[in-house]
Amino acid sequence: MEKIEDKVKTFLAANDMDPADIDMEQTCGVFIEEMDLGLAGEDSSLAMLPTYIETEREIPLDEPVIVMDAGGTNFRTALVSFDRKGDPKIENLGLFPMPGIKEQVTKQEFFNTMARYLDEVIDKSTNIGFCFSYPIEIFPNKDGKVLYFSKEIKADEVAGEMIGENLNIAITSSGKRDKRRIILLNDTVTTLLAGRASAAGRSFGTYIGFILGTGTNCCYVESNKNITKTQNLDPAGSQIVNVESGGFGKAPQGKIDKEFDQSSLNPGMYTFEKMVSGAYLGPLSLWTLRKAADNALFSKDFAEKIKNVEKATTKDISVFLSFPQGRDGPFSSALQSANENDISTACRLIDALIERAAKLAAIKLSSAAIKSGQGRDPGRPVCIVAEGTTFYRLRYLKQRVEYYLKDYLENDKGIYYEIMNVENATLIGAAIAGLTN
Repeated sequence: MEKIEDKVKTFLAANDMDPADIDMEQTCGVFIEEMDLGLAGEDSSLAMLPTYIETEREIPLDEPVIVMDAGGTNFRTALVSFDRKGDPKIENLGLFPMPGIKEQVTKQEFFNTMARYLDEVIDKSTNIGFCFSYPIEIFPNKDGKVLYFSKEIKADEVAGEMIGENLNIAITSSGKRDKRRIILLNDTVTTLLAGRASAAGRSFGTYIGFILGTGTNCCYVESNKNITKTQNLDPAGSQIVNVESGGFGKAPQGKIDKEFDQSSLNPGMYTFEKMVSGAYLGPLSLWTLRKAADNALFSKDFAEKIKNVEKATTKDISVFLSFPQGRDGPFSSALQSANENDISTACRLIDALIERAAKLAAIKLSSAAIKSGQGRDPGRPVCIVAEGTTFYRLRYLKQRVEYYLKDYLENDKGIYYEIMNVENATLIGAAIAGLTN
């Protein structure tokens, strides 16, 4: 077994893929430098997008707000209010297909469909909090412009259009309803805000929103005086900044990362996300195993099996680590009947990629916590509000993120933190935005 461990470590080191070679202090320093450049509007791989969403205002109680959630293939609507204890109440929850998911739609069809989805709740509030989890640019009036859609949404005419403005045109087109006040934000920001609502009775220094699912991103609260690329901000105020951390372009990529990146649909883009997130960890693991097979780390029989595996999802590799001797699923099934040494080698290689993903995620979170300037009082720690199936369900990932945070952020930097999970975070966060901004 020791020989296998040495062989795997040598292979990883030769390909610059060993998580032990990533320096937390150095990489955090580079990440923070990119954050500063992004805030100044200078060349940076981190977009550092102002959201104009504040976090200090009190949440009105017993006041309903309409919420909308557009992301992936689903579109949700609901009516949300907060009772006297500050607990959220979600009513009239509706689930619909995202406009444009099945076929190409025009701009008018896109927004008219959204307006129709609101029929049950539209007359119950004048405010709408809209979580729009596609690339958008937010403006000071808290409306957002669609930058582009992924291939799954077919709505070419909507790219470049203002969401709130066009939705209000659809809402008022019948002449029977007035405009609504619409606040746009993304899922990372709603996650942060939901943590604030769930912290009743607790005292936190600040909040970080963290997504690690199919993709990955984070946001944090920044002082306006540090957002020098944006004019006319109140220097005494603060707001949530969307880091767009998946785009971090200066993470220590290995040789296999670079080869894998070149095989992707968007080479050179979102390279950090390709090392960390659920959309890529499965395919990257398969790529790594095939590379290891080419380097004679496996028996000839196992090497042939690896080459015949067409694809591997992150769920597949998680199941494989849990049941390496075989379980339903295309990846595990293809590797059944492998000998013990081959299984051990494969598990060690995949495990190293998960270890590295955890370390990189902790670097991102540590950088945001350090940049916030908060958390040095253990009585008022940084609240990291975390969402995403990859973070919570991928074997070993969550506990390793926490290990690196404890070791580096708390022990070395003296910054205290707590990780929080909030049920229905998207709806609750959108409601808070709609009520307080």
